[in-house]
Amino acid sequence: MSLIGKEIQAFKASAYDAGSGEFIEVSDESLKGQWSVVCFYPADFTFVCPTELEDLQNEYATLKGLGVEVFSVSTDTHFTHKAWHDHSDAIGKIKYVMIGDPSQKISRGFDVLDEEAGLAQRGTFIVDPDGIVQAAEINADGIGRDASTLVNKIKAAQYVRNNPGEVCPAKWKEGATTLKPSLDLVGKI
Repeated sequence: MSLIGKEIQAFKASAYDAGSGEFIEVSDESLKGQWSVVCFYPADFTFVCPTELEDLQNEYATLKGLGVEVFSVSTDTHFTHKAWHDHSDAIGKIKYVMIGDPSQKISRGFDVLDEEAGLAQRGTFIVDPDGIVQAAEINADGIGRDASTLVNKIKAAQYVRNNPGEVCPAKWKEGATTLKPSLDLVGKI
């Protein structure tokens, strides 16, 4: 069942705020009021995961410039996130919030929990300021994600939100022509 257009489920969890070096509490309300990227991954101290999270950090300043906050989530604890941050060169660069989901409630709520393994799948979600999921991508375990693709998706989602009645075509870039669906446009694309 698709989560697109649906409000995120309520949750409360402990997290490691890698930017401040503090443990914090995060909830579904923490994702509201701004655009958010929620990046699920299987586990700390693994192989593909640090490459993805480091890549997401490389885009963090750009995302922040767009008014986007980033949250990574795995079924590890917030303590494990801090230990990983302290011992991995790649993860040590991270400045965003790393949410612990040992109860698996958040992973289940975003429908990315591999029940048999007890781990989150590689899911990326763009959540609007109202807490509504606007985009979702889920990759198989062995396929790492490219965080640079988030920037254009978020710009398109923000454009559509701010310009009702317009839509962004494939490969749309900021400033490019959009479409206004209408009877006159049917069959002309």
